[in-house]
Amino acid sequence: MYELIPVAEAPELDEEAGRRFVEEWPEFIFHDEGVTPYRERRVQHFRDWEFYLVDENRRLIAGCWGVPLAWDGTVADLPGGFTDSLARSVKAFEENVVPNTFVLMAAAVRSDEQGQGHAARVITAVRDRAVEAGLTQVIAPVRPTLKSRYPLTPIETFMTWTRPDGLPLDPWLRTHVRLGATILAPAPASQTMTGSIADWESWTNMKFPSTGTYTIPDGLTVLHINHPTNTGTYTEPNIWLRHA
Repeated sequence: MYELIPVAEAPELDEEAGRRFVEEWPEFIFHDEGVTPYRERRVQHFRDWEFYLVDENRRLIAGCWGVPLAWDGTVADLPGGFTDSLARSVKAFEENVVPNTFVLMAAAVRSDEQGQGHAARVITAVRDRAVEAGLTQVIAPVRPTLKSRYPLTPIETFMTWTRPDGLPLDPWLRTHVRLGATILAPAPASQTMTGSIADWESWTNMKFPSTGTYTIPDGLTVLHINHPTNTGTYTEPNIWLRHA
């Protein structure tokens, strides 16, 4: 038996969640400076949209969070991706815009519980919670896990790749599609991470001896290194999905 509970109701799980739910993410993903102006405001406005999935013993299994915003249902009106969704939702709340859509921003399952259907459980539970709250549209800027094996392939191409059974080649996309989601559009610039060359060497455990383009561990696309300006820039693509 599993239950989706608000994070605010289980502060005793916060420390473990802080450790467990960064295990599968590359370090560079936490350095999107575009998120910084909205991080605390998002927590202040949308604390009720952060959840833990726990078992009958209240053991932490998974976590997820999202934001509400107004969306007219068209591809043209989609946010640019993860960072833009965060900015748009916070600004809309502060301008008293009535939301009609829930954006599932992130979901993670603890590493020792993966492969047991928990991702589907947490996605389904939060989707149902959003609909019950009157947010009749549910979308997600999905980070396709298999894309890191094909960093030179455009996201517009990768999102069309399927298995012989017609389901997406990417397992994370496949999880969503099996739950009734449809692929909407690419988000080529969902997040942008910028840092010094030393930052990027630390985040990737690589050396970047000269200006150029590099593939990096867990990168969905390439990193651009510029020695004269001492900067590295990585713009991560996602894929927009809409849940039925």
